[in-house]
Amino acid sequence: MLKFTAYYTWPVLQGWRRVKHVIFFGYSNKAHDGFLGNSVIGEWCNIGADTNNSNLKNNYGEVEVYSYREGKAVNTGLLFCGLMMGDHSKCGINTMFNTGTVVGVSANIFGGDFPPKFIPSFSWGGSRWLRTFEFEKSVEVAGKMMERRGLTLQAADIKILKTVFDRDAKK
Repeated sequence: MLKFTAYYTWPVLQGWRRVKHVIFFGYSNKAHDGFLGNSVIGEWCNIGADTNNSNLKNNYGEVEVYSYREGKAVNTGLLFCGLMMGDHSKCGINTMFNTGTVVGVSANIFGGDFPPKFIPSFSWGGSRWLRTFEFEKSVEVAGKMMERRGLTLQAADIKILKTVFDRDAKK
């Protein structure tokens, strides 16, 4: 039986607080207070201080999440389902995520109140508005985050990000 409730891939996550049943992929950070439960956090993500997510609906119903395949919310059949966050995405201090929120790649979410339950890749904003995060700026931020760990954003990584941007970013 596992004693830990946070699972991660190498390299190890930078710190954690109040984390339950979460998969973190490499180089992601959650170093401050705030609850994160029943979630999957991609590579190079940063979870701002006191960020919280809901992982259980108040009516104890099954959770719906956005499906890229279906292009709409679909029933998961799950009672517990928190935040799904794509690679290189970040959220600011005190961000609140509803049950079953899906955040795409390279999004930057901030502000009070709950943002939408589906946040497209390369979104910038929060509950009041979402704008498209300029591709060049998103690459700059990704590069800076990687440099903090002694790594360099490679041309192949930029090509992958550009493919996702062209496919998913709100125009």
